[in-house]
Amino acid sequence: MNFKTLIESKIIVGILNPAMDLLIAAAVILFLYGVIKYVSGGDDEAKRKEAKNYIVYGIIGLFVMVSVWGLVNLLAGTFSLNPAIPRPATYTP
Repeated sequence: MNFKTLIESKIIVGILNPAMDLLIAAAVILFLYGVIKYVSGGDDEAKRKEAKNYIVYGIIGLFVMVSVWGLVNLLAGTFSLNPAIPRPATYTP
């Protein structure tokens, strides 16, 4: 098995796609949680500082994941790999 067939393998893509979706959702939830804590923190500077950290971590997480996704697509295009994301077929009775 060479590198190209490993990358295009439906097993690996089938595992990585849902994992990436979960990581992006977690980063968005972390960001929104920080925004809610920041707004509800009121005048308490310690709570607002903690909320700022959640917001920053959420933004950094999203930035890193989107950057890696872009880099993977750039490399896939450069090396003529198939960057298409296979989705499971829908069931129709």
